[in-house]
Amino acid sequence: MKFEDIQQLIQDDVTKTDEVLVEHLSSDVALINQMSSYIVNAGGKRLRPLLLLLCARATDYQGTHHHLMAAVIELIHTATLLHDDIVDESELRRGKDTANEVWGNAASVLVGDFLYSRAFEMMIKPESMRIMTILSKATNEIAQGEVLQLLNCQNAALTEAEYYQVIERKTAVLFQAATQIGGILSEVDNAQEKALKDYGLYLGNAFQIIDDVLDYQSDASTMGKEVGDDLSEGKTTLPMIYALANTSGADKQLLEYAINNADNSKIQQVIAILQSVKAFEYTREQAQKSADLAKQSLSIIKDSEYKDALIALCNLSLQRKS
Repeated sequence: MKFEDIQQLIQDDVTKTDEVLVEHLSSDVALINQMSSYIVNAGGKRLRPLLLLLCARATDYQGTHHHLMAAVIELIHTATLLHDDIVDESELRRGKDTANEVWGNAASVLVGDFLYSRAFEMMIKPESMRIMTILSKATNEIAQGEVLQLLNCQNAALTEAEYYQVIERKTAVLFQAATQIGGILSEVDNAQEKALKDYGLYLGNAFQIIDDVLDYQSDASTMGKEVGDDLSEGKTTLPMIYALANTSGADKQLLEYAINNADNSKIQQVIAILQSVKAFEYTREQAQKSADLAKQSLSIIKDSEYKDALIALCNLSLQRKS
């Protein structure tokens, strides 16, 4: 099953979610309309809202709140990207100029705040305290993850455990919220809700781990950003953590210097060292383990084409090029 097949499976839900997004992004402030349209239409697979829609369908949800909540998830994610690009001083995302590059940091911060507040305005409509609790907690966890990542920049001594602490908060927690809410809307039992929640967490981890591999192994035209961006920002990701633990002498010194000084001027030498110690193979193995756990989590969810799609997404997250 290809990603396009999964989108086609729930095309009606995707279309209605897009309509909800457009409706709720409307503002009488022209710059907000302009920037919101630019950001939301900048591309991307909208994986997180897709997960919520699939989990709702996989558990026989018959209402319409899944469109609203999928839009909320996308708004929260988009707000985090706006703020991330400012912190990282990014110039490109998905092959286009970032909003901060076009409109400046001040406008990007404020429109990111608008997206967050609009998401919270929308999330009260299902009148579910459980959903509001999950989303407010997830948003707070994401913020904490971003701060942790900032504190860990230019730290060549970062451990694997500390790395996972960051990616679970920064990335996986929103995957988890999306999949758990899909089940809550369907009023599944506790065991099924936990299964969907675990699925989201493990898939989110796998997705981010692969993202960190692609930062070294993909190319700018495919990724829509420069190769080695993480290194230029001083981010110590799993390939680098593994390589630092399995090198010595001049190679280790080069890696430590690159991280501690946020210097990617010798990116090709860095990549060669990572390849020599099989850092990418190790990292992909860890992503595979997370993806396998995600698939196992779905064992108690009844068989359906929607469950098949959720399983397929585990495989596709490992195979992606961008």
